[in-house]
Amino acid sequence: MALISNFFGWFRRGGALDEVPGIQNTMPSSSLVEGTALVSPDGALQISTVWACIELRANTIASMPYFAYDVTLDGQKNMARNSRLYSLLHETPNARMTPFEFWRSMMMNHDLRGNAYARIDRDAATGEALSLWPMPADQVMQNVLLDGTTVYSYTLGGEIFFLASENVLHLKGLGNGTVGLSKLDYMRATTDSAAKAQSTASRLFGTNGKPTGVLMVDEVLKPAQREAIRANFGEIATANTGRLFVLEANMKYQQLSLSPEDQQLLESRNFEVEEICRWFNVPPVLVHHANVTAWGSGISEIFDGFHKLGIRPAAVNIEQAVRKQVMTPAQRARQSAEFNFDALLRGNIKDRFEVYSKAVQNGLKTRNECRQLENDSPITGGDELTAQTNLAPLSMLGKIQNGGSNATGTQNTQAQ
Repeated sequence: MALISNFFGWFRRGGALDEVPGIQNTMPSSSLVEGTALVSPDGALQISTVWACIELRANTIASMPYFAYDVTLDGQKNMARNSRLYSLLHETPNARMTPFEFWRSMMMNHDLRGNAYARIDRDAATGEALSLWPMPADQVMQNVLLDGTTVYSYTLGGEIFFLASENVLHLKGLGNGTVGLSKLDYMRATTDSAAKAQSTASRLFGTNGKPTGVLMVDEVLKPAQREAIRANFGEIATANTGRLFVLEANMKYQQLSLSPEDQQLLESRNFEVEEICRWFNVPPVLVHHANVTAWGSGISEIFDGFHKLGIRPAAVNIEQAVRKQVMTPAQRARQSAEFNFDALLRGNIKDRFEVYSKAVQNGLKTRNECRQLENDSPITGGDELTAQTNLAPLSMLGKIQNGGSNATGTQNTQAQ
């Protein structure tokens, strides 16, 4: 009996919170709204808001430099430019893609399907990752064995390849921790509604936005007469020609009215934009939706909130997955890998230089470190940490000189 129970449990499709052995299910076990059509990734990406949200999130993540560092025993980090890990994450993940192209592809799969997969090719001797090859989420199946281990099956060109978990980078969206839930399947009602609104608007504008009218006749017509009138005067309703129609025998034509709001489906389509943005955690104004009230005191606050609440969690998810699944135990002991979030300030020179100024004035960075971030050559004397002395104790006034040390001799300071 226990064997039979295990057999059926292996193939049982669990819900969002279930954890079952066998093939992991990423789709909802039931539909909240009956009669909604399942929109495929190809169909969803034809909805402009879905495309804009996916592209914005993917491009933002992919545009941030991913650096590898050597970590010393005292916790100091030095750029590991000559390491395999640095080359893999910052220079070339594989022979076909740039890092930007690789992470953009991974994020598109992650945001649409809730899971992103990449095959890891490793050095046979050291086990260090040599390349990362993205695998489309729809071609990968995750199998959890009875002992808890995970095996991935990848279908390519009619063949099935099986990969151990240590050879797969798996980015998981919201889920039970074993597999991410397919966002596109869970937002099925929203994408179905948006697709129907888009289809309706296309058909409506295909007839120049003119609705069908009513042709009134003061006598009972035979079937043949009705068909003749439809054929002769059908163009009145569709307005496909500029002909002038003359109605006889007390015929009257009454056009059905349709307000501009109904004709353009404004309210419905505006709502769909906001609804889709909510699914992808993207402020509508960032995907060029103008009919919204911007939260915060301006666009900079919107960007700041998007980076903190939308991009930062996604980046942390990637960093931790790379450390756990890509790096070897030996690499984890002496190296780390992180996105450089300072790159998000590259587009705003005012904010960037204010950060540099505060860092230099408070002894957090040297001038040459800041110059390096701007690709400027180092200057003489620019490697010394400096700090303003405006807040020096009264007993120290007049005692601090350029290049000198304070009374305790514990830290060099330099007047600005």
